[in-house]
Amino acid sequence: MREKDNGILKLPVMLMRGGTSKGVYILEDDLPKNRDEWEPVLLRLMGSPDKKQIDGLGGSQSVTSKVAIVKKSSRPDADVDYTFAQVSVDKPLVSYKGNCGNISSGVGPFAIERGLIQAKDGTTPVRIFNTNTKKMIVADVKTKDGGVEYEGGFSIAGVPGTGSPIKLKFAEPSGTLGNGLLPTGSAVDVLDVPGFGKVKVSIIDAANPLVFVNAKDLGLSGKELPDELNASQEKLDLLETIRGLAAVKLGLIQDYARSPWDTPGIPKMTFVSEPETYVASDGKEIPGESIDLLSRMMSMQKAHPSYAMTGAMCTAAAAVVPGSVVNQALGRGADTQCIRIGHPGGILECGVDYQQKDPVPHIEDTFGFRTANLLMEGIAHIRRR
Repeated sequence: MREKDNGILKLPVMLMRGGTSKGVYILEDDLPKNRDEWEPVLLRLMGSPDKKQIDGLGGSQSVTSKVAIVKKSSRPDADVDYTFAQVSVDKPLVSYKGNCGNISSGVGPFAIERGLIQAKDGTTPVRIFNTNTKKMIVADVKTKDGGVEYEGGFSIAGVPGTGSPIKLKFAEPSGTLGNGLLPTGSAVDVLDVPGFGKVKVSIIDAANPLVFVNAKDLGLSGKELPDELNASQEKLDLLETIRGLAAVKLGLIQDYARSPWDTPGIPKMTFVSEPETYVASDGKEIPGESIDLLSRMMSMQKAHPSYAMTGAMCTAAAAVVPGSVVNQALGRGADTQCIRIGHPGGILECGVDYQQKDPVPHIEDTFGFRTANLLMEGIAHIRRR
């Protein structure tokens, strides 16, 4: 980072799409050495707090207000260290709790673009240590002539066009909070929701902690689209209350009402239902027989327009936990090497390698495929407020 005479900070950045998210990718060496100074820089960079983020690089949604901070790793088992920052759109808040799997899919290409790792012919595996969760991710990036090959014929729901597939494998993903796959010790817990009643949930921690609830237990169908959910403050409040109560149970906060400020990103709120035909956001009908699970995720107190990649990893892990909410809703005969999640944008396929142990399975890894694209490279001007 360089500072001009007039006090404007000049920050080299890349704007990249990673999966169904979009974010700003930065080398850690270009940020202030004092990490306490990161928050005001990132808020100004993205244009927060402002619902339009009109004076920054953010896109006015949680899925487009993300930052990846990357550096060459000193670890023998990793090529790069990656810190994920979720920048709130409408609050002066930057959260480093949890990771974003979609943004993770851009880390490998970014590391190659910035020369942190040398590209190989064909496929370049990039070993990524995520500092938020203290977990390893391996990204297999298609490379050619010493650079990233973005073009390809692979498509993912929620992104127009096609690109080159990036395989993401989350190794030993359980226990990002340090308390294993089942951080409460139970596959199912019962939360007493004020003004609503008792609700059965599964709190699973793999790649990121998620709280799962059956849609029908909330009076929902599981087919809801983001606009419908976001238009109902009553539904948003109910889902956030459940998420807040789960955060209390995890020991992240003491007052569930503080969840939007004190732990806005984790656990991630998710409701599921048995596979059934539904209509996606683009109007396309998704046949029930083409999916194994209906699922909807929340992101920063709003409905996720598609599905978080770390959410898919946790969903895959939850699918093999006997008796969990996800396990009970999963379609019969589902292949754990290819679990098909029906979300608002379409279908996301993911898988899990595990050993079935009693009472908790050992998750060896979870995996899925994304695409990424380099959109812009340049210098961001960070003006002091």
